[in-house]
Amino acid sequence: MKTRDVVIFTGKHFKVPPGIQRIDHRATHGWQLRYGGTKLFSDGSQDGTGAAASLKLATEELFKRIAKLPAPSRLQREPSENKSTDLPVGISGPVVRLRPGAKVRECNLLVSLPRFGAIPRRSTIYIGNENTYTEQRYRRALARAIKLREEAEEVYQREATRVKRAGAQVMIAKQQARRSASAR
Repeated sequence: MKTRDVVIFTGKHFKVPPGIQRIDHRATHGWQLRYGGTKLFSDGSQDGTGAAASLKLATEELFKRIAKLPAPSRLQREPSENKSTDLPVGISGPVVRLRPGAKVRECNLLVSLPRFGAIPRRSTIYIGNENTYTEQRYRRALARAIKLREEAEEVYQREATRVKRAGAQVMIAKQQARRSASAR
């Protein structure tokens, strides 16, 4: 898990993980956790002396939430407003095309299959050709496309959560190593 360098109003530098933001506004000074809801960890002072302790508490709470909550998904949940069909997200069509050398046009649905950390894959679901196309075949192909998309989204979510938790474990190990080195 990457960290970023944050300088607070006193000039002190802190390494802050994603999901934690610094709040310095009028009489409010602290670290806000933004992962599975928000929670403010106040410095408890106006001069910023409690910033390190409140960051430690916010980071510990972040790790607890990462351990028990699924990773936030960046997948689109609702179709765009300008989508001209009633098909779900990630499914488009029916696409009618004439393959080279063929005498009859065929009809397919296109399904975008998200893959975490990789380019999405595209799958084609055959409905039929212009002689065999029926409403029933369309509904079966659509059900298959929806199932494929849902399975890909589940795998994406599991992989995103696994990677997020692995990053948190690495960060926890680094913090423990730093603490044991400074205790010597």
